[in-house]
Amino acid sequence: MQTWSAGWTAGSRGPLEGDSQGGAADRAREIVGRVGDKWTVAVVHALGNGPLRFTEIRRGVDGISQRMLTTTLRALERDGLVLRTVYPEIPPRVDYELTPVGRSLLDTLWLLMNWAVVHTEDIDRARREYDAK
Repeated sequence: MQTWSAGWTAGSRGPLEGDSQGGAADRAREIVGRVGDKWTVAVVHALGNGPLRFTEIRRGVDGISQRMLTTTLRALERDGLVLRTVYPEIPPRVDYELTPVGRSLLDTLWLLMNWAVVHTEDIDRARREYDAK
């Protein structure tokens, strides 16, 4: 089986969609690293029900600092997953919302979270066995 850097084959599943030459694996790995980040998952989830202001996101994402939320939102905006809208009001109002690409990530995150819930006991058991060695 090839490694991440040599191309992703997903076992016997074959090459990634649209990547017959295997060159997109590095880019895919970078993107998976971004969208799989702890804070990215939480922010995307928070925005799943519609636009929010910065303080609303921060209240909805337990433990995130102002700096980390700013960094995460900027990265998501740069990657085209979040749209930042500034309204010319006093005081200024800024809303953040998922783009269509960002919204398409919600289903994948839901599948991953469900996988984690289904396998929590298996993983906990494996950890206990490993730690007991």
